Amino acid sequence: MHGIGVPLVTPFTDSGAVDFDMLTELVGWFEARNVDFLVPCGSTSEVELLTHEERQAVIETVCAASSLPILTGTGNPGLQETKEATKAAARAGADGALVVTPYYYNHSQEALASYYRTLADESALPVYLYAVPKFTGVSLTPETAATVATHDNIAGMKDSSGSFEAIVRTIDRTEMADFDLLVGSGSLLSQALAAGATGGVLAVANLVPELVAAVYEHSRDAPEHAREQHRQLIELNAAVTSEFGIPGLKWAMRQRGAPAGSVRQPHQPLQATGQQRLQSLLDTVLANSPS
Repeated sequence: MHGIGVPLVTPFTDSGAVDFDMLTELVGWFEARNVDFLVPCGSTSEVELLTHEERQAVIETVCAASSLPILTGTGNPGLQETKEATKAAARAGADGALVVTPYYYNHSQEALASYYRTLADESALPVYLYAVPKFTGVSLTPETAATVATHDNIAGMKDSSGSFEAIVRTIDRTEMADFDLLVGSGSLLSQALAAGATGGVLAVANLVPELVAAVYEHSRDAPEHAREQHRQLIELNAAVTSEFGIPGLKWAMRQRGAPAGSVRQPHQPLQATGQQRLQSLLDTVLANSPS
């Protein structure tokens, strides 16, 4: 996968049910805004709050509604669950499987490498590694990524470690393989693209997809302009990730007319003070963006 992928939020009704009609509308909202692929059932999707049946229904809905490539989350703590989820995603029409590092237990790097190789041996979809240690407590080292990058069915990695050093080291160690490196930390987008990353899967792309896509487009022919565009997004990115999280992201999306829906408990709606700050940041970003 190359370019900008959106880790889709999952719209819920006020009662907490998945709103599949709204999800279909949301896919159309993104398809009109210059992104390159969609990523359902990732961290931003509140995926850990979905049942297995809901996850599969979300993937099926997105695949049916979209003309864009679909890289979908299928990772679970255990290999068997992940195999089954990946098979189901392939049947639904997904184009790739984004597989989070197994969590809960403390696994060695050797065990992680074996897990990914075994999955890739049997998967009908290209496998993308996914490291997001702030949520899982599990890191995937550049050396481990390099040991599996040559597997014919391991296509790349989403690095959400937040470490520019780790991104560069992974790019350096996998440069001889056919291996995509997707940055998952919005604060590092322009730097990672300049270092050789092939794209990004970023929470803030739910809110300003056209602006994030512009950073990627200009990174190739006008890198200084891309860095300045990216700089304009830094505060907003921090607000909808580390500061206000998914409740803030969904609230801000609704202010732009995106059918983001409600959050699912234990998430709580964004409070008024947060709304005021987010609205101010969003207004500033949109006012400074090209028309």
